[in-house]
Amino acid sequence: MSMRKNIVAGNWKMNKNLQEGIALAKELNEALKEKSVHCDVIIGTPFIHLASVVDVVDSNHIGVAAQNCADKAAGAYTGEVSAAMVASTGAKYVILGHSERRAYYHETPEILKEKVLLALANGLTPIFCIGEVLEERVSGKHFEVVKSQMEASLFDLPANDFGKIILAYEPVWAIGTGKTATAAQAQEMHAFIREALTGKYGAAVAGNASILYGGSCNAANAKELFSNPDVDGGLIGGASLSVDKFMPIIEAF
Repeated sequence: MSMRKNIVAGNWKMNKNLQEGIALAKELNEALKEKSVHCDVIIGTPFIHLASVVDVVDSNHIGVAAQNCADKAAGAYTGEVSAAMVASTGAKYVILGHSERRAYYHETPEILKEKVLLALANGLTPIFCIGEVLEERVSGKHFEVVKSQMEASLFDLPANDFGKIILAYEPVWAIGTGKTATAAQAQEMHAFIREALTGKYGAAVAGNASILYGGSCNAANAKELFSNPDVDGGLIGGASLSVDKFMPIIEAF
């Protein structure tokens, strides 16, 4: 029996001031109270929102994620936020390896490996992002790129630790571009990821792994994407910034 969870996670990115963020979290919390939904719901807020948002949402309805954490445990790292600090707010998740962090802040597979270890050591569940850029997709390297991202940052973990990780496949060419991978392209990559996990950790771990799709997922295409056997939900960007756009994606399950 698979323990695989369906998950819809919102990544607010660098949007919403504190007051707006609290208001959005409260509104989503109210909307979820009224409904019976068939997936776990997570919201990834900026660091400064974490403690306040954890306070205003019901943890039975909404999990709270940081969008990043430091690759060091503590010390003289001005401006950084450690995994222990994230955990101390009551947040339970952390998004790691997002393509924006890789591209703009030069986060390497080695840095991400450290972040994953620190997140796990502090009881956080990493939502680990993998995915190829357009050039890699066009040149047919997309499978190789995605597999190497997992191998370099995750495949040294023992199976029981790997089992605590949520994967998010984000074709970088489809994030915020309005281009979406077709449902068939998403399924093809998700099936490939699960196969790679089977090769490394065996069928039980691979079968239990939740693999989310991220890349211009919205109310119009969520149902088709989520109906694929290996797509276990979505990591949602822009559409998670309003309850009206986010709820239909949650209800696609």
